[in-house]
Amino acid sequence: MSLCGFFVAGPGDDGDPVTGFYYETVDADFARPQAWGYTDHLTYAPGDTLALHGVASAARVQVTIARDGLVPETVLETAIPGGFAFTPPDCSVTGCGWPERHRLTIPAEWKSGVYTVTFAVPGHESRHMFVLRPARPAARILFLLATGTWCAYNDWGGSNHYQGLTGPHGIEFAAEVSLLRPWASGFVRWPEGAPRIPHASPLLSRPRYPHMEFARANGISKKYASSGWAAFERPFALWCEREGIALDYATQHDLHRDPGLLLPYERVLIAGHDEYWTWEMRDHLDAYVEGGGRVARFGGNFFWQTRLSADLRTQTCFKYRAEAEDPAMRGDRTRLTSYWDHPFTGRPATASLGLTGSMGVYAGWSRCAAHGSGGFALYRPDHWSLSGTGLGYGDVLGAASKVFGYEVDGIDYEMRKGLPFAAPGSGLRGELTIIGLSPATTLAHSTGPHDEDRFIGRYDAEEVARIVYGRVDDETMGLASRGNGCIAEYRRGRGAVFNAGSCEWVAGLIARERPVEQVTRNVLTGDWG
Repeated sequence: MSLCGFFVAGPGDDGDPVTGFYYETVDADFARPQAWGYTDHLTYAPGDTLALHGVASAARVQVTIARDGLVPETVLETAIPGGFAFTPPDCSVTGCGWPERHRLTIPAEWKSGVYTVTFAVPGHESRHMFVLRPARPAARILFLLATGTWCAYNDWGGSNHYQGLTGPHGIEFAAEVSLLRPWASGFVRWPEGAPRIPHASPLLSRPRYPHMEFARANGISKKYASSGWAAFERPFALWCEREGIALDYATQHDLHRDPGLLLPYERVLIAGHDEYWTWEMRDHLDAYVEGGGRVARFGGNFFWQTRLSADLRTQTCFKYRAEAEDPAMRGDRTRLTSYWDHPFTGRPATASLGLTGSMGVYAGWSRCAAHGSGGFALYRPDHWSLSGTGLGYGDVLGAASKVFGYEVDGIDYEMRKGLPFAAPGSGLRGELTIIGLSPATTLAHSTGPHDEDRFIGRYDAEEVARIVYGRVDDETMGLASRGNGCIAEYRRGRGAVFNAGSCEWVAGLIARERPVEQVTRNVLTGDWG
């Protein structure tokens, strides 16, 4: 399949939407209309200085900054210098290094939120974004944006934590990724007509990935549906705005550096795909919960430990290469940038949020529980979070809109007289109440070459078996491939976490599925019992 937009083929690209390697970057021919840019930081507060860096085919670039929302609010329109500048081939890792084109002091009246920055010349425009945290709390709820995962998936320039141009042969994923580059197409604004990830291909056929097919055919990042503001947090924020639920905004990067960030808030909201966390982020979240805070998490795939540079502009995660390459192996191994459930960290994922990605992961796509219900089977319908839904024992929540999907978090559990309980040795630091659950897996089921998956396959199950269980054989592959995703309440210290452990919960809000909306209202605005 041919490429369009500003996408180019990476090393070994086979032209396939699923297995191919392609990415977005500057066209070296500056006779072609183009305008690109980024901010010098990801997050700011009123009174901070914001710098715009960019390149363009024209001498002047029109810039529009708007606070995103149901009706985006334009706060600045101006023209800034353009012109050509060199883009390093390793810009995904080291940053683009483009010249500063404009500088401004953020006015005190700009409200907390996500702000889009549009760079435009005749014939082309691109979008960037930054987050404005409040000068002082203005809402009861803080929306903590999963910016660690945004960074991990952003493939502008060729490299992210999944594929890349690094290593001795220029074909390996990047263990380090920079914020000093544009966001890939689809991360800031959802492409019109684009499908979400869950898709059940016909049985006994090779699984399709419609979102990847759409991306390659339309000049969109291959990872547009996996992460970014547009995929998860934006539709959640728009739903809250429609419901009259006020939010302040901050990022995981803010949480990393500020132990007191969460303390003024009654509740902290996390939504979508928060796969990547630093040790410091967890420290500060745990302290908030222990002290009486409430975390409302409607997200999935709590999985990898990362590190951030002192200036918060570079994220490091060696992933499955960590034992061989991460310098932490020669020092403090608890900081190894691998699974949180790696034996060296001594800090299981369940300790913070009650659930873990290594007991869940995939559902509703590929050959991974793709023909499941798409919702959570309910076991404790009298739980306060289900008040007003009308659902009972054995009913399924969210199946109509497929809220159980893409990547999910679960826990090892056992059944007692029809009720699920967390199994002993699960790594919990408090009391977990499982409200609902559904099966998930890391293994793409196959009966032969005719329905064999070319993307997930056996790889992830083998990796979980090796890292979590210490070896790869029939027994550990079985353990690694039998998982689940849960809705659960986790009481720890004086606080609590409500954890709807699925990336796709927001699909229920997009579809306005009434029971899903009711649970969300209960958690964000109701009494937690």
